[in-house]
Amino acid sequence: MTTVVARVLARSEWEPEASAHAERVDRLVAGHLARHGRRHPVEDFLWQYYRYRPAQLRRWHPGPGVRLADAAGTPRAEWRWYRSVDGAVELDTAAYLQARGDTVRFVRDLLTATRERPGFFGCFGLHEWAMVYRATPEQIRHTGYDLRLGPEGTDAVVEASQVRCSHYDAYRFFTPPARPLNLLAPQRDTQVEMEQPACLHAGMDCYKWAFKLAPGVPSELVADAFELAREIRELDMRAAPYDLTELGYEPIRIETPEGRAEYAAQQRGFAQRSQAMRARIIEACDRLLDQA
Repeated sequence: MTTVVARVLARSEWEPEASAHAERVDRLVAGHLARHGRRHPVEDFLWQYYRYRPAQLRRWHPGPGVRLADAAGTPRAEWRWYRSVDGAVELDTAAYLQARGDTVRFVRDLLTATRERPGFFGCFGLHEWAMVYRATPEQIRHTGYDLRLGPEGTDAVVEASQVRCSHYDAYRFFTPPARPLNLLAPQRDTQVEMEQPACLHAGMDCYKWAFKLAPGVPSELVADAFELAREIRELDMRAAPYDLTELGYEPIRIETPEGRAEYAAQQRGFAQRSQAMRARIIEACDRLLDQA
């Protein structure tokens, strides 16, 4: 396999791009890195849940088919899946696909299936409620923040609702008493068949699938997916049972008809944006696989 070179960037071009990306990420992670004490349930969540470090997100990758002139003597020449060619550095697409080809194909299949499936807008964010259903204080995930309706009121909302969560990585955090209340039983091996485009967690996961493809995709794509995921997480927690007003998050009271209508309206907006992000990631996968 021979890497198809679409662009050659002079050092005077790629160094500013790399610096601008690093500065962008620095702004995004400043609060997380400076924070001490209890964890922030919105801004810290992506780092805890996805385990992709700020330093990894900060590292700039141009993606396949881009050759960086005069980079052979720089640290990036030693980065995994890169190679030096005539004093320049580029992604070694053959080595990358040999190691990561199955991941690229899985991501493409999953996001394509999700994109083509109709969205379900009747979940109302109840997954977060199911994660604390009949839980003891020690079992509640976001310690230090009270439940808006208290334990009994929270349990009553779950019991009076139809829980229909299709996302395995949300469902697996349900409390044992909450699991039988879910109309679905998502599993890891049914992920491709079950994920749907209105799911907030599936939208956040676009970030996960983007960074799992690094350095085979441009870092701009990964950073864009991170910002989308952080916005989605804010809606996720505003609709959650926790009282986060001290952090500046006004609750979306999904226990009321008005709150459910507000949630569904915002969910539709994020579903559209997540679909656009899926299309970009699928296109990046196709670009890689075309070279196979």
